[in-house]
Amino acid sequence: MRVAFLGLGIMGRAMASNLAKAGHEVAVWNRTPGKDVEGARLAVSPADAAHGAEVVWMCVSDTKAVESVLFGPQGVQESLAQSMTIVDSSTISPSATRQFAERVCTRGVQYVDAPMTGSKAGAESGTLIFIVGGEESAIEKVKPLFAAMGKKFFRMGETGKGQAAKLVMNLQIAMIYEGFAEALTLAAKLGVDLEVLLPLIQASMVHSGVVEYKAPFVMRRDFSPNFPLRLMYKDLRLALDAAKEARVKLPGLETVEEIYEVAAEDGHGDLDYAATLTLLEKWAGIEVKGASA
Repeated sequence: MRVAFLGLGIMGRAMASNLAKAGHEVAVWNRTPGKDVEGARLAVSPADAAHGAEVVWMCVSDTKAVESVLFGPQGVQESLAQSMTIVDSSTISPSATRQFAERVCTRGVQYVDAPMTGSKAGAESGTLIFIVGGEESAIEKVKPLFAAMGKKFFRMGETGKGQAAKLVMNLQIAMIYEGFAEALTLAAKLGVDLEVLLPLIQASMVHSGVVEYKAPFVMRRDFSPNFPLRLMYKDLRLALDAAKEARVKLPGLETVEEIYEVAAEDGHGDLDYAATLTLLEKWAGIEVKGASA
């Protein structure tokens, strides 16, 4: 398929690379110059990348970035064509997603929201899980592209429901990790050997995929970004905004969001979200680490 891929960040560059490796004709664009993808044409603007494309796939930082890529100067709207499909793998506002879809629908363009989970490793290995909202016909069209970049996709309903489900997922990830980080901090302060504690956690009912994935990084104090803290912070604020629109109270998330806010202010925004642990350590006057650190 002829694909325009817009956004070559931690996830996007690997995703675009997998599309090219799968034999698709890919044009790529990134807001910050200097990034390219082997086997893909480097475009000078979103409009240039989208010209003649069957599918436009976006993976950018936030709601404003998506709006700019679509409707800003030299945006995708300049190259919209009948029967084109736009897919957004950014994590953004569900209500804004519906508005963007309505704007392009008048031009005969279908819109699919497809945020994903799987982190940097999943993007590189082509094993992402896509969380999808949109019409069945549009999703059917892009199934070969899902297959090139991921191992599975789940349709959550109409347009916007993919974004809503992704926010719900990230809400849980952030809160599960925060419980893990607080438990490690208290354990270290009380003198519990973390190398002994971790097998207990993994063998008990508090075991989780989040803990399994993050524990090795934490124990060797590797906070290089698989999912930057600033982006998780953005997603938590999006979840709180969506909750406010729906008149839902989320007191636990409100507390965790404050921790992310302080961690970002402390300069940890470009580290992995696991670096919220360092804030707890500072408050406790203790350092959490394993023998591998």
